[in-house]
Amino acid sequence: MSYRNLEIWKLSRSLVTDIHKMSLTRLPKFEMFEEGTQIRRSMKSVRSNIVEGYGRRRYKADFIHFLTYAQSSCDETIDHLEILFETGSLTDEPLYQDLSKRLDEVGRKLNRFTQSVEADHRTGPAENTENPASRIPHPVTRLICK
Repeated sequence: MSYRNLEIWKLSRSLVTDIHKMSLTRLPKFEMFEEGTQIRRSMKSVRSNIVEGYGRRRYKADFIHFLTYAQSSCDETIDHLEILFETGSLTDEPLYQDLSKRLDEVGRKLNRFTQSVEADHRTGPAENTENPASRIPHPVTRLICK
């Protein structure tokens, strides 16, 4: 099992690539080093925090902590994208709409995934008290194993 199986990681991976390309090819030169740098960093942070959280998944509080950072970075990326569009630095409206829609999707999925991890963290694993070895699968396990 790997973080590469997570849908939220797959979506953020493709967004990292597309935002990176957009920031280097579709923005005025001065924006490549100002807002362009910021949007690249915040999107990469989404992806990296998913990976780091997954690496600490045995420690649910750490897992939730890094998923929260990923969510915050996703919100930051949305804000940077809006700034680029509102200031006229990004003029390609279909590209803006596509990236905006995909960022919104990652944010919603991150939120649901975090809620699932939190619910599992509060309730803990369900066990058969007669046979502790037989565990019922958790919602998180079903999400991770897609």
